[in-house]
Amino acid sequence: MPEPERCAGRIDSRELRFSSAMIFAIEEINNSTKLLPGIKLGYQIHDSCTSVPVAVHVAFQLLNGPEPAHYNKGNCSHSGGVVAIIGESGSTPSISMSRIIGSFNIPLVSYFATCACLSDKQQHPTFFRTIPSDQFQADALAKLVKHFGWTWIGAFHSDTDYGKNGMASFLKAAKKEGICVEYTESFHRAHPRSRIQKVAEIIRRSTATVIVAFAASGELRLLLEELSQKPSPPRQWIGSEDWITNQDMLQFNLCAGTIGFGIQQSLIPGLREFLLDLSPSDVAASPVLTELWEDLFNCKLRESTDKRVCDGSEDIRTLQSQYTDTSQLRITNMVYKAVYAIAHALHNTLCSYTNSTTKCDQSMTTEAKQVLTQLKKVNFTQNGYDVSFDVNGDPVATYELVNWQRGESGTIERVTVGLYDASLPEGPEFYIHRNITWLEGSTQVPVSVCSNSCSPGTRRMLQRGKPICCYDCIQCPEGEISNITDSPDCVPCPEEFWPNAQRDTCLPKPVEYLSFHEVLGMIFAAFSVGGACLAILTATVFFHHRNSPIVRANNSELSFLLLFSLTLCFLCSLTFIGAPSQWSCMLRHTAFGITFVLCISCVLGKTIVVLMAFRATLPGSNVMKWFGPQQQRITVVSFTSIQVLICTLWLVLSPPFPKKNLTIYKKRIILECALGSAIGFWAVLGYIGLLAVFCLVLAVLARKLPDNFNEAKFITFSMLIFCAVWITFIPAYVSSPGKFTVAVEIFAILASSFGLILCIFAPKCFIILFKPENNTRKFLMGKN
Repeated sequence: MPEPERCAGRIDSRELRFSSAMIFAIEEINNSTKLLPGIKLGYQIHDSCTSVPVAVHVAFQLLNGPEPAHYNKGNCSHSGGVVAIIGESGSTPSISMSRIIGSFNIPLVSYFATCACLSDKQQHPTFFRTIPSDQFQADALAKLVKHFGWTWIGAFHSDTDYGKNGMASFLKAAKKEGICVEYTESFHRAHPRSRIQKVAEIIRRSTATVIVAFAASGELRLLLEELSQKPSPPRQWIGSEDWITNQDMLQFNLCAGTIGFGIQQSLIPGLREFLLDLSPSDVAASPVLTELWEDLFNCKLRESTDKRVCDGSEDIRTLQSQYTDTSQLRITNMVYKAVYAIAHALHNTLCSYTNSTTKCDQSMTTEAKQVLTQLKKVNFTQNGYDVSFDVNGDPVATYELVNWQRGESGTIERVTVGLYDASLPEGPEFYIHRNITWLEGSTQVPVSVCSNSCSPGTRRMLQRGKPICCYDCIQCPEGEISNITDSPDCVPCPEEFWPNAQRDTCLPKPVEYLSFHEVLGMIFAAFSVGGACLAILTATVFFHHRNSPIVRANNSELSFLLLFSLTLCFLCSLTFIGAPSQWSCMLRHTAFGITFVLCISCVLGKTIVVLMAFRATLPGSNVMKWFGPQQQRITVVSFTSIQVLICTLWLVLSPPFPKKNLTIYKKRIILECALGSAIGFWAVLGYIGLLAVFCLVLAVLARKLPDNFNEAKFITFSMLIFCAVWITFIPAYVSSPGKFTVAVEIFAILASSFGLILCIFAPKCFIILFKPENNTRKFLMGKN
């Protein structure tokens, strides 16, 4: 048969303090007149040696029945069975014990087993704990990492149920928070040293500055000892409650600046005096206390060859150890609350309150199942601390944020810098109320990211084969922006907006049209007004010399009407300049079409008059009576009326309207007049062109008439210019972008108008003003 497993190594003075705290609480309850009056609680304490086989052996031992007496300081009226068990410290032994005793309905109340798996009531129906589940701690650690902007971390955990389940919960919570883990390593303290060295080397080579250690003190001590052997880059450690508040871990200087969550500090009145009240006889009577005493004072209570014999001058009050350290009672208070929870459950089972007094039935046999039922209902306050359990046997989760800071003496101290309360809504549940000291004593929050944040105006592009926290920053494409840091995507700007140079905001596109304030608009306006003034000036000259032969010979009535129409032609180009509106869009095209038809009709009338006048000189011809002044007026009105009818139909059926053109340019808006109906526009232009071609043909026929002043020649030249301008206008108009379309149209109007006024009226004005001697009937009728 194999030998039974035995405890080995040094005693854990911290765990011994937990056991002493349980004894203190039991004695406090036994001396109480309010809680379980008249009933004494007994106890047995077993050392599991952090070993699952030993813990299982103890569980079976407790199930097999009690010793004849449990309480050796007084006489029990009868032997009591085991109605509840407090323990175990570790999650793995607690899991094993819970599975065994759960079938017997014996409650197991742990003060330090935090594995979230123990909240499963189907697996562990009788398990309770006074310390919060690791699920709450894992969520708190993930929010802590997110709070400080660490998105690239390393992770280490014990290869135990506590470490594996705790790290699994943390990794799940970290993923929700968008945190990436570079590596996740683990080992058990029973593993060979080569495994520990491998983990240490991975930490040294890693790029993550922050390490989350969800580990028991035993494993982490081995890892820190290995890291201390060889210099390694500074690391920011994030600790779980198992080791963050452990006094023995403060010896590792490389962990200065560590932060993590620990159980809240508490105060247990009278506990310190109880712990220090150790008489030599008490120590000698207990093998455990003997081992503690000899270890603390490095002496032997009995004669020994390798160590000195304790001489009785040893005073435990003068020593600083885990056993005597009551400055920050955290887990110790969990033991204290566990004892009181069971006591209250027993009280509710055995005692009743009648006539202002509490009476307990001392003869009643207590079953573990009764205690289990009442334990689910307990809700009390002890020393200001609330004690209750939810449906999973878990308490309300409240943690302190603990920071390892160097004190004035240079030693590392545990300082509470914040609080986490899981019962509060998200946001207020976590706050920091004190400055934190980081690695190497820095007051600046360390940076631990795989890639630097992408500024607004860029987006993240994941690096191939790497986690989502590793990315490159790509500038947003043209027309798109991102206005937040680390944006995963760029969003297009609305139709009438365009990104700024940084591509982090959308600005309204500038609206562009041919304005009176720009140089091109001013030039066109000047030529337009100048042309109108020239037409008026010409009309003034003609009116002043209206009785002269050259004016009378050229049909003065049509000449004045032509000059009037030319004035309107010049002025109508002004309607093309400025911001288009509903009325200006309808006016510009119709005014242009009607005035030009009026103009061409007058020229056509003058051409017909010239031809008829020549025919009238032939013997026996009476042509002029068919084309006199009355017929000329009717011709002009008829031709113009047709254009008026075309424009009216255009305006009624599908009129031009102002439109924002967003397709020509990406970065600006062209405000223009949409034609409404392209057929209407080209019908107006086509009709003008038809009259112009007809007039040109007649002028060509009349160009060789035998007068010194043959007006048909000048009409021919003017029509040639007119037709050339408008023929070239068509491709230029179609291909010109934006406001230049309007500029082409204005240029065509002004060029053709100037061509008409200069070719038809300039020669006449020259004779009138500078060659008056030629302004005679004889000269005008002379032959070439």
